[in-house]
Amino acid sequence: VQLQASGGGLVQAGGSLRLSCEASGSVFSNDAMGWYRQAPGKQRELVASISTVGFTNYADSVKGRFTIFRDNAKNTVYLQMNNLKPEDTAVYYCRVLGSNLWGQGTQVTVSS
Repeated sequence: VQLQASGGGLVQAGGSLRLSCEASGSVFSNDAMGWYRQAPGKQRELVASISTVGFTNYADSVKGRFTIFRDNAKNTVYLQMNNLKPEDTAVYYCRVLGSNLWGQGTQVTVSS
């Protein structure tokens, strides 16, 4: 089982990015998924999560700006990030919740 994250990059404040995390080798639809981020010098934090049936939760810092959604047919979970702020700069990781299975991380940098 592997998770492949992609979609990070450099964007100006107020811009948007969409992260993708494709799972291989597992029954993806049975897994709750999460997006985490880790900024330099800070602990890794859960940004958004989605259950197997589509219930979502968000960190207060991203509510109203980020949207997590999944496409089980494509074994992929997405994080749509709008109105990005410099404080969103971090390495973003996807994870199968309740497991030690993490994606490799993708860098998001938001310039002011």
